[in-house]
Amino acid sequence: MEELVARMYELRELQKQVEDELEQLRTKILARYPVAAKVELDDYRMSVTYQERRDYDDERLYAALPDPGIWKMLSKSDPSKISSMLKLHVIDENILKGTYDVRRIPVLRITKR
Repeated sequence: MEELVARMYELRELQKQVEDELEQLRTKILARYPVAAKVELDDYRMSVTYQERRDYDDERLYAALPDPGIWKMLSKSDPSKISSMLKLHVIDENILKGTYDVRRIPVLRITKR
């Protein structure tokens, strides 16, 4: 059992190192490609795209909702629940204006041919 625990510890430490290096490489690549791009380098294809994510403010969202019962369904500003409520027409997009800030999140994909 001690061997299993030791190996698990070693692998977790290795995983941390790999994740740190991946984040450093990602940061360097995104610094060179600050806008959406598709690049082919030898056997590799890389694409940088951007997604927009909404960061909702609980207080502004609560004030904007027409019915406190809707807030009970949300319990907090969960973007996936809000998206579902929009799709089901429980709430209207117009009442959400001013309740969130938009962040652009870079998405980096690298594939090998």
